[in-house]
Amino acid sequence: LDELPEFAKTTLESMRQPMEDGIINITRVAGTVSYSCSFMLVCAMNPCKCGYFGSDDRECTCSPMARKRYLDKISGPLLDRIDIEIELPRVSYDDISGKTKAGEPSEKIRERVNFAREFARKRLEKLGAKRNVLNADMTGDLFRKCCKPDVEGEELMREAFDALGLSARGHDRVLRVARTIADLEGSESITADHIAEAIMYRSLDRKYWRS
Repeated sequence: LDELPEFAKTTLESMRQPMEDGIINITRVAGTVSYSCSFMLVCAMNPCKCGYFGSDDRECTCSPMARKRYLDKISGPLLDRIDIEIELPRVSYDDISGKTKAGEPSEKIRERVNFAREFARKRLEKLGAKRNVLNADMTGDLFRKCCKPDVEGEELMREAFDALGLSARGHDRVLRVARTIADLEGSESITADHIAEAIMYRSLDRKYWRS
């Protein structure tokens, strides 16, 4: 979804249950039908209507109230269901002209992803998980067994929970992302470094919505 706040708020809110439960319920006069669904939400947005709030290049022309109305289209419960939030800098001329160094090729990234998935699969298999269960799918005992950080990681998680005002859902999503970061490194333990990186990936709601 590009330009996320431009969608109707009712439309955005209707995604909350499918994102959380993997089920779409459609209710009509004749009855209710439930469909299973599995999707990855990828969305983008500007920090304000004009797009320059927080920019070092141009001054934002939006009033504080206009910025608030723009951001208020995205609710806290919807943000809570987004695992990773990344702020990207403005694209430079060198970026679009091809003068900057090329990024890592997709083949190398795919190798890392495949390694992490296989690393996680073996762990989950030992715990009796069903085939093709991903870190995002873990619930109950499986989640608690796989996403328990070490002592230092637990302490950092406790500090972040209080300092950032994380919800229970936000707490679990940080741990899931940290588990995947650890898998990418081939680490069975979730360390404080993994927790810190996962927290860094969901900091925008604190910067723009709860500042």
